[in-house]
Amino acid sequence: MSLTLGKSFDRRYEIRFPFLNGFYNLSIFYNKKSTFLLFGVEENFPNNRNVDRIKKISMYKNLETSKFCETFIKLHNYKKSTLDIVNQYKELNPDYSNEILFLCNESVVLSKIEINDRILYDTLNIYAFTLTSNSTEFIFLIAERQHISKSFNKKIVRTIGIQITTPDVINVIDQFSEDRNKGKISLNQPIIDSDSIISL
Repeated sequence: MSLTLGKSFDRRYEIRFPFLNGFYNLSIFYNKKSTFLLFGVEENFPNNRNVDRIKKISMYKNLETSKFCETFIKLHNYKKSTLDIVNQYKELNPDYSNEILFLCNESVVLSKIEINDRILYDTLNIYAFTLTSNSTEFIFLIAERQHISKSFNKKIVRTIGIQITTPDVINVIDQFSEDRNKGKISLNQPIIDSDSIISL
């Protein structure tokens, strides 16, 4: 099935990840002149027609609504006249650093911009993670768009996330989340309320 993107998206970056006995090709659609981001998902499971029954895909416009991010990831939010940052990936929660593996950590420089004698870079940053104990049954990918707006003299940072997992790993993450929330405060301080989970 083809995906109609319109004029909001004019670039694509694609990464291939193993999952169970097949692969996912995850595409990140973006615009060179804005913070628009969108995921595309293509699967390749040649030897298993029943994979639809054992995988779940969720997309997040607000990373703070993800149990995985809430538990394992520290996010950064900041606003001032020249910066507008929402849910930027900061680091792994050190309490769980042995539980998480990086699948990728990549940056694509889209353009170099000079503002007030300073050189700034317009970028697409991609972070992908899995669980150490379930590396073939879990993918969480964060796409981060750092856009330099010359009109507003401002750097704007926006992120989206996609999670691909099996029901067994959802239970594992739920258990980590429950254990972490017993008497603890969230790592991430939300600044936006949003209904932001889209299940496929």
